[in-house]
Amino acid sequence: MSSSKADIIAALQREILSLQGYRAEGDDVAVKVGLESIMRSFSGAVFPTGAIHEFLTEAPEQTAASGGFITGLLAALMQRGGACIWISTTGRLFPPALKAFGVEPDRFIFINLEREKDVLWAMEECLKCEGLAAVIADLADISFAQSRRLQLAVEQSRVTAFILRTSSRKLQPIASTARWKIAPLPSRLEDGMPGVGFPCWHVELLKVRNGYPGMWKVEWLADHFVVLPERPVAVPERPAAAAIAERQVLTVVAGRKREVG
Repeated sequence: MSSSKADIIAALQREILSLQGYRAEGDDVAVKVGLESIMRSFSGAVFPTGAIHEFLTEAPEQTAASGGFITGLLAALMQRGGACIWISTTGRLFPPALKAFGVEPDRFIFINLEREKDVLWAMEECLKCEGLAAVIADLADISFAQSRRLQLAVEQSRVTAFILRTSSRKLQPIASTARWKIAPLPSRLEDGMPGVGFPCWHVELLKVRNGYPGMWKVEWLADHFVVLPERPVAVPERPAAAAIAERQVLTVVAGRKREVG
């Protein structure tokens, strides 16, 4: 293949990926928050901005963990400017906690609504505002047709959308670029240091358009993510008392066998 044809094909691929939310200027999001190794799962190793990301949660602790992980991503997205809108029906979000992820609460607009259909309407209208960095919404469920309306708004404004799907009983596919599942993990404590360690999660990328799923253990360290290396689980040594008791049993059994013989 000639170089001119290769250049044309590469340009077309970049244009197609751009229409799907993979913009070249979005790769600094991963670099700024320390998720470079996870970004290898995305096409071109670029974090999809101007796209829909859905997070599946089945329990309150998973919802909280997903909210923390999303806030870490927002810390990078908001460095470009713009505010964020968080829409919910629960009102359980504690704004001062956002500071732990380097995000100032006064750059958020929090909207609490009673009905889920109002959440969908509000999210669609907010996604049409080009000056926003991102829009986050808590939804028990959403249909493909409803998500398609959100996708059309995202394609026009290039605003990144995060959907927290708080019920997976009737899980329907939606027009999202990536589907995540976040679960909390015990935090690591520094040697000799009391108290609670940094937030830690099991991050699972269930599906991604033009990419590869994967699983990682991720920690939030001060102002960025750290992808922890996978380590084999060490088998704990058996207590000395148990080993002694086992030897005694074997000795008794061996003695009885000799008596029978």
